[in-house]
Amino acid sequence: MAHQRLADRPARLPGPEGGAPGPRAHLAPLDGLRGLAVAAVLLFHAGRLRGGFLGVDLFFVLSGFLITGLLLEETGRHGRVRLLAFWGRRARRLLPALLVMGVAVLLLADAFGTPAQLALALDDAPWAAAQAVNWHFITEQVGYWDASDTRLYSHLWSIAVEWQFYLVWPLVVAIAGRGRAGRWRVAGTALAGALLSLVLMFHLGQAVDTTRAYEGTDTRAFALLLGAAAAALPVSSLVDRLPSAVPDALSALLLCGLVASWALTDGQQAPALFRGGMFLHSLGAALLLALLAAAPGGRTGRLVGGTAPVRLGELSYSLYLWHWPVYLLLPASVLGFDGWSRTAVLIGLSLAAAVLSKHLVEDPVRFRARWATGRRGVVVLAVAAVLAAGVWAAIPRPHPGAGTVDVDRLYLPVAP
Repeated sequence: MAHQRLADRPARLPGPEGGAPGPRAHLAPLDGLRGLAVAAVLLFHAGRLRGGFLGVDLFFVLSGFLITGLLLEETGRHGRVRLLAFWGRRARRLLPALLVMGVAVLLLADAFGTPAQLALALDDAPWAAAQAVNWHFITEQVGYWDASDTRLYSHLWSIAVEWQFYLVWPLVVAIAGRGRAGRWRVAGTALAGALLSLVLMFHLGQAVDTTRAYEGTDTRAFALLLGAAAAALPVSSLVDRLPSAVPDALSALLLCGLVASWALTDGQQAPALFRGGMFLHSLGAALLLALLAAAPGGRTGRLVGGTAPVRLGELSYSLYLWHWPVYLLLPASVLGFDGWSRTAVLIGLSLAAAVLSKHLVEDPVRFRARWATGRRGVVVLAVAAVLAAGVWAAIPRPHPGAGTVDVDRLYLPVAP
């Protein structure tokens, strides 16, 4: 019977040493989870899902899981991590779309934004380009929960956290991941780091303003590291010993728990988030990822891996980049209507921008179109960087005090 249960499960690409499936498996449920995460964020920013900002934590867990799977797969195949190649792939995946969005937002803010929005965008843009905007906001004491509604780049704090993780974590895996016990050392290091991050979150989250705890790379690292631990531990070999219905049932319970937390959590009005709540949410997400990766063919996997969630997941990065500027630059006072009609228009425009970004920018660079490779690619990158810097320098700065904040143009209080 045990052999029959295993035969009924769909084939998967195992990672080295019996770990999570290799990253080239392109498991639909994981893409679908990314789609659910970005949908939660979009609805949160539209004021329709109180705890939808927790979708960012799911993004973090997914990133830690997938990146660690890639690194361990490379270590298993080649005996080492080719760091420059890894960072190059991450740069090709993330930076072109970010650059295009950043320049476009400056131009749109100059044309249609308030003076406050333009001034703050010009101030924040260099930090966003340096992937350090989260620490810029922390240093400038930009309150996350009540002062991000005029900052067109405020949502990029989470992209900065991920990028900083990508710079450091591969070095850890390159050192700890060698040898037969490398996978266990990586898992142990990830779990220890996650616990340390939890302690920091608990300590710093006691402040009246929780921005430091919410946006700090150190305090949010537990989500990324829990995902990393889930990728490093030999979950698939454990799942194979269970009756076939058990992983699916556990996945369904965990998925329902995540969605319920998004619906019931009330932002800064839920102080338990900073006392272990976000850690438990990330832990549940990491367990869900591990189960779905090990047994993707169950009902939960097929549901999450359906066409709509997967297609949304494929657009999730560009959709996340574009939605917040669209929301801020098109308040109800500009559109002339509010409510669900405005929500639908904003999400529709964000989707359109995401589709254009994916097909015109992300995919050509990612899949190495002729203009994006070799010397042509270097020239295109250099020209794009110069143009971006030129746009930033050429836009006139609003005079100090010009255009006080118009509260009728403001819409939502936060940007995860």
